[in-house]
Amino acid sequence: MLDLLLRNGTLVDGTGAPSRRADVGVRDGHIVAVGSCDEPAARTIDCDGLVIAPGFVDIHTHYDAQLLWDPLATPSPLHGVTTVMGGNCGFTIAPLGDDDVDYVMEMMARVEGMPLDSLRAGPAWDWRSFGEWLDRLDGRVGINAGFLVGHSTIRRVAMGAAAGESARPEHIAAMVRMVHEACAAGALGFSSSLGEAHTDGDGNPVPSRASTHHELIELARAVRDHEGTTLEFIAAMGEIPQSRIELMTDMSLAANRPLNWNLLGSLSPTPVFEQQLSSCDHAAAHGARVAALALPDVMRLRAHRMLEGMPGWRDVVAMSPNERRIAVTDPATRERLFAGAAEMAARGLGAMSNFDLLEIADAPPGSESLIGRSIAELATERNVDPIDVLIDVVLPDRLPLAMVFPSLIPELGTTAEGWKVRQAVWNDDRVVFGGSDAGAHVDLMCHANYPTVVLGEMVRERGLFTLESAVHKMTDVPARLYGLRGRGRVVEGWKADLVVFDPDRIASEPARARNDLPANGERLYAEARGIAHLFVNGREVVAADQFTGDLGGTLLRSGRDTETVSVPGSSTV
Repeated sequence: MLDLLLRNGTLVDGTGAPSRRADVGVRDGHIVAVGSCDEPAARTIDCDGLVIAPGFVDIHTHYDAQLLWDPLATPSPLHGVTTVMGGNCGFTIAPLGDDDVDYVMEMMARVEGMPLDSLRAGPAWDWRSFGEWLDRLDGRVGINAGFLVGHSTIRRVAMGAAAGESARPEHIAAMVRMVHEACAAGALGFSSSLGEAHTDGDGNPVPSRASTHHELIELARAVRDHEGTTLEFIAAMGEIPQSRIELMTDMSLAANRPLNWNLLGSLSPTPVFEQQLSSCDHAAAHGARVAALALPDVMRLRAHRMLEGMPGWRDVVAMSPNERRIAVTDPATRERLFAGAAEMAARGLGAMSNFDLLEIADAPPGSESLIGRSIAELATERNVDPIDVLIDVVLPDRLPLAMVFPSLIPELGTTAEGWKVRQAVWNDDRVVFGGSDAGAHVDLMCHANYPTVVLGEMVRERGLFTLESAVHKMTDVPARLYGLRGRGRVVEGWKADLVVFDPDRIASEPARARNDLPANGERLYAEARGIAHLFVNGREVVAADQFTGDLGGTLLRSGRDTETVSVPGSSTV
């Protein structure tokens, strides 16, 4: 008897093949039947009108600390995600020396935007080796989770307070040893960053930024001795220097593994994606593999102090709600506020010159219809100046605002031409979907929702992808890049990581603030619509857009849960 039978659904199997009507049978956490199935089952779900797909794989998260108190890595599973990868950008919370806990905790708070009070109030960081940390999580995760070992952390352990200086040969040898030890314990590979914006808790460059190319290549070389490992890297925050393009190729060849880098386009005010993608071509020409990670969405960041940052606005913002409502009716006050907004626009602040890219991020009960609306849209609707909307709608209740950063081609904004360019880039074989940064920068953004954004907005509303292509890019492509065994497709014998969704309803709700982190820490959190069921290793984790409370996940370890993905020219280095 089957444990579960999903009957009469539209199967999108992850391979990119055309969808088809099919049943999917599950037993002991594995898919055992795909097609027509009449075997009796302990539970049968009628999936007529619903899509059955592999669970989505998010390869760029920072759930390393959050999983200690939140085994479901929320809100990712609500958006159909069954597998997450952490330890990216060179930042992990293991291994640790006795004197490194505070430094690493403060670095994670600074560079990845995790509330320091929440990190300190959460479970004690009392492990030391990478393996001990993995053991802490093993058997206690709600979805599948794997982790890379991070360069900045091991550099701190190897060099202590001198981690921001040049490494001597004995330091590099110690770091190489730690990479070997972490991968032997189950780390999925090695990550690092040369990103110019990355600073530690003291405001200094994170340790990995002090490394030489020789050091990075030696650390990359260490993973080639361990089955099922990979590389992740941040080469630059904008245009990638030629020397770093060559470095990524050399790291891939030394490791005999693919390298994926984050993030295509980034927040650069000018288009850089074509130059950045040349890194993939350079690697291919030399027998290596380098893949660009892209967030298939526009980026929305909270503009926490935008209003009080404008000349003449601070005093009004600081008033009580009743005082603000009275103040905005005063002609002299309005004149001063208009003048301050004009001065800010003259300084070149993008949001004040393009109100299409400034949105209302949250609103109190009764005004929810404002959420996600742009200031320009509301101004047109009301036939007023956009500054009137800021004064009359936003200011009285101090409504949170979000700035929209259109990816890849900022100057095209969210125009039809801009979406056409994004469509071409996102469909490029050099590009892999990801870049959610889920678990990081929690006060600024929540992009754990990108799968439902892709399926709802990019597929159904904008037609940028076919349903089959979108599912393929969020399942099989990242799963094969990381060599995940038996995950990423709906195939007999593979793991029963499955999402069942309504293609007519699937979407993300706007990200809203909630105080549910340890020490009452705040984060942005996006709910989802249209996820009927989510199964992780055959266990139902989400039903009707809500968590069931079941924990079906597996702690992924290299070799056991991943297989090696080699590159053709690795013997040359």
